[in-house]
Amino acid sequence: MKISGIFVAKKPARDYNTDIVLVDIISFTKLTSAQQLELIEYMTQSFTRMLEKLLSNSDMKLSQMVLGFISTGDGFYCILNPKMKGFGTILGLSFNHFSELISQKLPYFKGIRIAVHTGRIYEFIDILGHTNYIGDGLNHCARYLEHKDYTISTVFASKAAYASFKKFLDLFPDFEALLLEQEFKRSGLQKFKDKHDNVWSGYMVWLRKGSVINPPNLKFNSLSMK
Repeated sequence: MKISGIFVAKKPARDYNTDIVLVDIISFTKLTSAQQLELIEYMTQSFTRMLEKLLSNSDMKLSQMVLGFISTGDGFYCILNPKMKGFGTILGLSFNHFSELISQKLPYFKGIRIAVHTGRIYEFIDILGHTNYIGDGLNHCARYLEHKDYTISTVFASKAAYASFKKFLDLFPDFEALLLEQEFKRSGLQKFKDKHDNVWSGYMVWLRKGSVINPPNLKFNSLSMK
Protein backbone atom coordinates (compact mmCIF):
# COMPACT_ATOMS: atom_id res chain seq x y z
CA MET A 1 0.00 0.00 0.00
CA LYS A 2 1.32 3.46 -0.91
CA ILE A 3 0.51 6.60 1.10
CA SER A 4 1.93 9.96 -0.11
CA GLY A 5 4.90 8.30 -1.78
CA ILE A 6 5.61 6.02 1.18
CA PHE A 7 5.07 2.29 0.91
CA VAL A 8 3.44 0.76 3.98
CA ALA A 9 3.59 -2.99 4.54
CA LYS A 10 0.11 -4.45 4.79
CA LYS A 11 -0.26 -6.85 7.70
CA PRO A 12 -2.96 -9.51 7.69
CA ALA A 13 -5.97 -8.38 9.73
CA ARG A 14 -6.53 -10.16 13.04
CA ASP A 15 -10.04 -11.47 13.28
CA TYR A 16 -12.05 -12.80 16.20
CA ASN A 17 -15.34 -14.61 16.70
CA THR A 18 -16.61 -13.38 20.01
CA ASP A 19 -19.42 -11.77 22.00
CA ILE A 20 -20.34 -8.17 21.25
CA VAL A 21 -22.46 -6.15 23.70
CA LEU A 22 -24.09 -2.99 22.35
CA VAL A 23 -25.37 -0.43 24.87
CA ASP A 24 -27.65 2.30 23.49
CA ILE A 25 -28.96 5.24 25.54
CA ILE A 26 -32.72 5.69 25.08
CA SER A 27 -33.79 9.11 23.69
CA PHE A 28 -30.23 10.45 23.96
CA THR A 29 -30.68 12.92 21.07
CA LYS A 30 -33.68 14.49 22.82
CA LEU A 31 -31.52 15.64 25.72
CA THR A 32 -29.87 19.04 25.89
CA SER A 33 -26.13 19.24 25.19
CA ALA A 34 -25.48 19.81 28.88
CA GLN A 35 -27.55 16.76 29.83
CA GLN A 36 -25.83 14.62 27.18
CA LEU A 37 -22.40 15.57 28.52
CA GLU A 38 -23.41 15.04 32.14
CA LEU A 39 -24.96 11.66 31.34
CA ILE A 40 -22.04 10.39 29.24
CA GLU A 41 -19.50 11.42 31.87
CA TYR A 42 -21.53 9.89 34.70
CA MET A 43 -22.17 6.65 32.79
CA THR A 44 -18.51 6.36 31.83
CA GLN A 45 -17.38 6.80 35.43
CA SER A 46 -20.08 4.45 36.75
CA PHE A 47 -19.47 1.64 34.26
CA THR A 48 -15.70 2.01 34.72
CA ARG A 49 -16.10 1.52 38.47
CA MET A 50 -18.40 -1.45 37.85
CA LEU A 51 -15.88 -3.12 35.53
CA GLU A 52 -12.99 -2.42 37.91
CA LYS A 53 -14.96 -4.08 40.71
CA LEU A 54 -15.79 -7.11 38.55
CA LEU A 55 -12.16 -7.51 37.51
CA SER A 56 -10.90 -7.10 41.07
CA ASN A 57 -13.35 -9.72 42.36
CA SER A 58 -12.22 -12.18 39.68
CA ASP A 59 -8.51 -11.25 39.89
CA MET A 60 -8.38 -10.40 36.18
CA LYS A 61 -6.95 -7.69 33.95
CA LEU A 62 -9.29 -5.71 31.70
CA SER A 63 -7.66 -7.18 28.57
CA GLN A 64 -8.51 -10.68 29.82
CA MET A 65 -12.21 -9.85 29.73
CA VAL A 66 -12.52 -7.19 27.03
CA LEU A 67 -10.73 -6.65 23.72
CA GLY A 68 -11.97 -3.08 23.40
CA PHE A 69 -14.74 -0.51 23.41
CA ILE A 70 -16.14 1.48 20.49
CA SER A 71 -18.11 4.67 21.11
CA THR A 72 -21.28 5.12 19.06
CA GLY A 73 -22.02 8.65 20.28
CA ASP A 74 -25.16 7.59 22.14
CA GLY A 75 -23.68 4.43 23.61
CA PHE A 76 -20.88 1.96 23.02
CA TYR A 77 -19.90 -1.50 21.83
CA CYS A 78 -18.09 -3.73 24.31
CA ILE A 79 -16.12 -6.47 22.53
CA LEU A 80 -15.24 -9.40 24.76
CA ASN A 81 -12.05 -11.41 24.76
CA PRO A 82 -12.87 -14.57 22.72
CA LYS A 83 -12.00 -16.69 25.77
CA MET A 84 -14.98 -15.06 27.48
CA LYS A 85 -17.39 -15.94 24.67
CA GLY A 86 -20.79 -16.69 26.18
CA PHE A 87 -20.37 -14.26 29.08
CA GLY A 88 -21.63 -11.36 26.95
CA THR A 89 -25.28 -12.01 27.81
CA ILE A 90 -24.46 -11.98 31.53
CA LEU A 91 -22.40 -8.80 31.15
CA GLY A 92 -25.34 -7.21 29.32
CA LEU A 93 -27.61 -8.09 32.24
CA SER A 94 -25.08 -6.51 34.63
CA PHE A 95 -24.94 -3.31 32.54
CA ASN A 96 -28.74 -3.24 32.58
CA HIS A 97 -28.94 -3.57 36.36
CA PHE A 98 -26.32 -0.88 36.90
CA SER A 99 -28.16 1.51 34.57
CA GLU A 100 -31.17 1.35 36.89
CA LEU A 101 -28.95 2.72 39.66
CA ILE A 102 -27.88 5.56 37.35
CA SER A 103 -31.51 6.49 36.67
CA GLN A 104 -31.94 7.13 40.39
CA LYS A 105 -29.25 9.83 40.18
CA LEU A 106 -30.28 11.43 36.87
CA PRO A 107 -34.09 11.74 36.56
CA TYR A 108 -33.97 12.60 32.83
CA PHE A 109 -32.13 9.34 32.04
CA LYS A 110 -34.69 6.99 30.42
CA GLY A 111 -32.53 3.88 30.50
CA ILE A 112 -30.59 1.84 27.97
CA ARG A 113 -31.27 -0.78 25.34
CA ILE A 114 -28.83 -3.67 25.13
CA ALA A 115 -28.19 -6.18 22.36
CA VAL A 116 -25.73 -9.08 22.48
CA HIS A 117 -24.46 -10.96 19.44
CA THR A 118 -21.73 -13.51 18.78
CA GLY A 119 -20.05 -12.65 15.51
CA ARG A 120 -16.82 -11.95 13.66
CA ILE A 121 -14.88 -8.72 13.98
CA TYR A 122 -11.58 -7.51 12.53
CA GLU A 123 -8.89 -5.56 14.34
CA PHE A 124 -7.09 -2.64 12.70
CA ILE A 125 -5.06 0.43 13.63
CA ASP A 126 -6.97 3.64 12.93
CA ILE A 127 -5.65 6.99 11.70
CA LEU A 128 -4.79 8.06 15.27
CA GLY A 129 -2.78 4.89 15.86
CA HIS A 130 -5.40 3.32 18.14
CA THR A 131 -6.61 -0.27 17.94
CA ASN A 132 -10.14 -0.36 16.51
CA TYR A 133 -12.60 -2.92 15.16
CA ILE A 134 -14.93 -3.37 12.20
CA GLY A 135 -16.93 -6.28 10.82
CA ASP A 136 -20.32 -7.84 10.27
CA GLY A 137 -20.44 -8.81 13.94
CA LEU A 138 -20.84 -5.15 14.89
CA ASN A 139 -23.32 -4.41 12.11
CA HIS A 140 -25.44 -7.43 12.92
CA CYS A 141 -25.44 -6.63 16.64
CA ALA A 142 -26.91 -3.20 15.89
CA ARG A 143 -29.77 -4.76 13.91
CA TYR A 144 -31.13 -6.41 17.07
CA LEU A 145 -31.89 -3.00 18.55
CA GLU A 146 -34.44 -2.54 15.74
CA HIS A 147 -36.77 -5.04 17.41
CA LYS A 148 -39.94 -2.96 17.88
CA ASP A 149 -41.24 -5.03 20.82
CA TYR A 150 -38.09 -4.41 22.86
CA THR A 151 -38.92 -4.08 26.55
CA ILE A 152 -36.88 -1.94 28.92
CA SER A 153 -34.94 -3.86 31.61
CA THR A 154 -34.32 -6.71 29.18
CA VAL A 155 -31.37 -7.71 27.01
CA PHE A 156 -31.89 -8.90 23.43
CA ALA A 157 -29.59 -11.86 22.73
CA SER A 158 -29.28 -13.05 19.15
CA LYS A 159 -29.65 -16.77 18.45
CA ALA A 160 -25.87 -16.95 18.05
CA ALA A 161 -25.28 -15.12 21.34
CA TYR A 162 -27.77 -17.32 23.16
CA ALA A 163 -26.08 -20.48 21.81
CA SER A 164 -22.72 -19.16 23.10
CA PHE A 165 -24.37 -18.33 26.43
CA LYS A 166 -25.69 -21.91 26.78
CA LYS A 167 -22.23 -23.35 26.04
CA PHE A 168 -20.78 -21.01 28.66
CA LEU A 169 -23.26 -22.30 31.26
CA ASP A 170 -22.34 -25.89 30.37
CA LEU A 171 -18.70 -25.03 31.11
CA PHE A 172 -19.54 -23.10 34.27
CA PRO A 173 -22.60 -24.68 35.94
CA ASP A 174 -22.16 -22.46 39.01
CA PHE A 175 -23.24 -19.54 36.83
CA GLU A 176 -26.43 -21.32 35.85
CA ALA A 177 -27.21 -21.87 39.54
CA LEU A 178 -26.50 -18.19 40.24
CA LEU A 179 -28.80 -17.08 37.42
CA LEU A 180 -31.57 -19.30 38.76
CA GLU A 181 -31.15 -17.64 42.16
CA GLN A 182 -31.53 -14.26 40.44
CA GLU A 183 -34.68 -15.57 38.68
CA PHE A 184 -33.32 -15.53 35.13
CA LYS A 185 -36.08 -15.42 32.52
CA ARG A 186 -36.16 -15.85 28.75
CA SER A 187 -38.83 -15.03 26.20
CA GLY A 188 -39.83 -17.29 23.35
CA LEU A 189 -37.96 -16.90 20.07
CA GLN A 190 -38.49 -13.38 18.71
CA LYS A 191 -38.41 -12.82 14.94
CA PHE A 192 -38.58 -9.49 13.14
CA LYS A 193 -37.64 -7.84 9.86
CA ASP A 194 -35.38 -4.83 9.42
CA LYS A 195 -35.99 -1.99 6.96
CA HIS A 196 -34.34 -4.07 4.22
CA ASP A 197 -36.74 -6.97 4.85
CA ASN A 198 -34.00 -9.16 6.36
CA VAL A 199 -35.18 -11.52 9.12
CA TRP A 200 -33.46 -11.46 12.53
CA SER A 201 -34.19 -13.62 15.55
CA GLY A 202 -33.21 -14.03 19.16
CA TYR A 203 -34.44 -13.94 22.73
CA MET A 204 -35.21 -11.28 25.29
CA VAL A 205 -33.64 -12.19 28.64
CA TRP A 206 -33.84 -10.55 32.06
CA LEU A 207 -33.30 -11.05 35.78
CA ARG A 208 -36.18 -10.52 38.18
CA LYS A 209 -33.61 -9.97 40.90
CA GLY A 210 -31.12 -7.72 39.16
CA SER A 211 -27.47 -7.94 40.09
CA VAL A 212 -23.93 -7.41 38.82
CA ILE A 213 -22.25 -10.77 38.15
CA ASN A 214 -18.49 -11.32 38.21
CA PRO A 215 -16.79 -13.10 35.28
CA PRO A 216 -15.17 -16.49 35.85
CA ASN A 217 -11.52 -16.46 36.83
CA LEU A 218 -9.92 -18.26 33.89
CA LYS A 219 -6.40 -19.61 33.46
CA PHE A 220 -5.71 -17.70 30.26
CA ASN A 221 -2.53 -19.56 29.46
CA SER A 222 -4.32 -22.91 29.32
CA LEU A 223 -8.05 -22.49 28.69
CA SER A 224 -9.45 -21.89 25.24
CA MET A 225 -13.19 -21.44 24.80
CA LYS A 226 -14.26 -22.18 21.23
